[in-house]
Amino acid sequence: MHGHQSQKPVSHRVVIVGGGTAGISVAARLARVRGIDVELIEPSETHDYQPLWTLVGAGVLRREKARRRESDLIPRGVRWRRDAVASFDPDRSTLTTRRGDVVGYDILVVAAGIQLDWKKIKGLEGNIGRHGICSNYSFDTVESTWDAIRNFRGGDAVFTHLATPIKCGGAPQKTMYLADAAFRRQGVRDAARIQFYSGEPLIFKVDRYAKALNKVILRKGIEAPHFRHNLKEVRVETREAIFDDLDHGTEVVQHFDLLHITPPMSAPDFIKASPLAAATGWVEVDKLSCRHTRFPNVFALGDCSSLPTSKTGAAIHKQAPVVVANVRAVLDGRKPDATYDGYTSCPLVTDYGSLILAEFDYDGKPSETFPFDQSKERWSMYMLKRHLLPQLYWHGMLKGRA
Repeated sequence: MHGHQSQKPVSHRVVIVGGGTAGISVAARLARVRGIDVELIEPSETHDYQPLWTLVGAGVLRREKARRRESDLIPRGVRWRRDAVASFDPDRSTLTTRRGDVVGYDILVVAAGIQLDWKKIKGLEGNIGRHGICSNYSFDTVESTWDAIRNFRGGDAVFTHLATPIKCGGAPQKTMYLADAAFRRQGVRDAARIQFYSGEPLIFKVDRYAKALNKVILRKGIEAPHFRHNLKEVRVETREAIFDDLDHGTEVVQHFDLLHITPPMSAPDFIKASPLAAATGWVEVDKLSCRHTRFPNVFALGDCSSLPTSKTGAAIHKQAPVVVANVRAVLDGRKPDATYDGYTSCPLVTDYGSLILAEFDYDGKPSETFPFDQSKERWSMYMLKRHLLPQLYWHGMLKGRA
């Protein structure tokens, strides 16, 4: 330990930044290895299982069902520092917290998640939950979606997906499919025009699933999606959403009666401003080893990393064991040789009780778990998302068992 040097008042073998899905998964696996002293830095007292927010926004369950106390999730033997990181000094293998503590490490694992940049959409601030504007993308706003869907009587229901990387790339369209189903139940579907505006060029980047989703859109009578359109402004008084048409350099004005917002997202500011960041703002890691490209005792995984895959809990499920194996190798003076193949999964809810389970790797090749065609909508896969995956999350993944 370096505890005697004055510039390093505290030091640990491993410091993990972030107590979300990635941080807790890695901490739980490392906590089981004798002799590795682990500290986890996380300011929040609560932890949300965010995949359920899609269903909360569709009225299936209450948001509290997806929330636990962070203190109940910190693995035994791991020190929890309830603080946030202000800055990193990877040349000295230290970081400084918001309270001003300097923490040293032998190995740093950065798992700080993603930042929602609501302010980047002009006119939005203070208006979520009013005027038919809603969003599934935070605990504070998710119930606004069900309010907006339940109270919708007809007109333009507009769903947005931005051009920035976002967590769970399928979520904006899942919300739309469930809204369609709710409108049918409520007897207002004939009075609705459902519009999808996406900054992406396609409905889904893997052709096999894109074909299936295009059929869903046709079957549901959703208007032809507007691709490469990025939301930049909301005009509340006139109920207009303003998009940049990225292909033609023009502006498109769309009236709305219901507007579901996917906010712009980026790496957390304290990461963007640090030496750990790539030019894009994400922590710059090798896509196979999850190890930093410039600082060999730094690893990153999950949403804050530069790993070129979808930002999902399923991706973290496969990244965490790789990071843990490679951290242990470095601590033992061995060459880290575990690799991550880019696996991610997106459970695409298409209706109450139906789901397409997309699973694929870095090359966009399907990497499916089950012996049947997962591009077909299935009730069994919906039940998997609704009931089994949350249990696997709380009792398997966060305990380092699954």
